[in-house]
Amino acid sequence: MELHGIHVPLVTPFTADGAVALDALERLARDLLADGAAGLVALGTTGEPGSLTTAEQDAVIEVCRRACDAHGAPLTVGAGHGGTARTAEALAALDGRADAALVAVPAFVRPGEAGVLAHFRALAATSPLPLVVYHIPYRTGQPLGAAALLDLLALPGVAGVKYAAGGIDEQTIALLAAAPRGVLAGDDLFLSPLLALGADGGILASAHLETARFAALHRAWADGDAARARTLGAALAEVSRSAFTGPNPTGLKALLHRAGRIPTPAVRLPLLAHA
Repeated sequence: MELHGIHVPLVTPFTADGAVALDALERLARDLLADGAAGLVALGTTGEPGSLTTAEQDAVIEVCRRACDAHGAPLTVGAGHGGTARTAEALAALDGRADAALVAVPAFVRPGEAGVLAHFRALAATSPLPLVVYHIPYRTGQPLGAAALLDLLALPGVAGVKYAAGGIDEQTIALLAAAPRGVLAGDDLFLSPLLALGADGGILASAHLETARFAALHRAWADGDAARARTLGAALAEVSRSAFTGPNPTGLKALLHRAGRIPTPAVRLPLLAHA
């Protein structure tokens, strides 16, 4: 499986009485795909999965699966726990329900690069669907160098890496200089420079906004139109800043509600709605 283009990690809209607004979710999902998103991610961090019941999570996956099938687009679903065995169970439960699974490097455990590789090697050996490794060291506490990331991308069953290292450094340069397939930007502000360096796309919460322009930015770099890409990249960096004025997805939900795209800006504790 090859992942490329702009994938949107969906918010989970809530109604005024606190229920999951499934109708609004389906409209949003279909609109994003119609506007040029290459695929969707359900139950990523932006979707507040930890605050949803199992039944609510199942309903979100079903709605997103339906929207993706209607557009011929891939659906990736967030899965994973700190332990390898429990993560394997979560992956087995997604069999036939998703096209790929987004699995973060285990948080807090800090198993070292060798432990991370062993974790994903074991998962890839049994998972019924391809894995997208979520590399976000400022949340997990586990940094990975370019060599480790390339080893992960070389594993059979790993389709890509969501790269959210918090910036661009020598490890970023070394990673993309090797020209691997499946590197997807995960820090919204750094999408354009990562595409310029050879990333295949991005998984970006701020692409809920101006989706068509994010897709156009991806095409511009792929086509070698650097002048257009630089102009779009600068403008969309401001869009990304506006989406992250509070903890994700509070600012984004406020903007989507203001635009009439979701019924409320509500989030669930421990998050607080954007003022």
